[in-house]
Amino acid sequence: MDTLFTILAMAGGGTAEEQSPIYMFGPLLLMVLIFYFLLIRPQQRREKERREMINKVKTGDRVLFGGGLIGVVSNANENTLTIKIADKVKVDAVRGSVTQVLGKGDDVPSDVPQR
Repeated sequence: MDTLFTILAMAGGGTAEEQSPIYMFGPLLLMVLIFYFLLIRPQQRREKERREMINKVKTGDRVLFGGGLIGVVSNANENTLTIKIADKVKVDAVRGSVTQVLGKGDDVPSDVPQR
């Protein structure tokens, strides 16, 4: 049986050597590393910054919500915010819906469409 494998290996043009697993999995590992450093890691950093911004919202801050609503925080609880959007009009909102904290003198961001 060994002689049969030897004859087949010689007919194939030389000795039968196996490739190292590094050559098989190397390109795959390289692609995973590239995806991690170009896509996953920056997204995790942006999400961490967003969570910190949401947790720092306090009473008196002017905030912009995902739906375009702008108001002043009149009461900040653990999970919700009470927002004053007009005189005698207050709305409760979830903290996660805040997209940006505006300064006292800040105007509407330029990337938000205006009517």
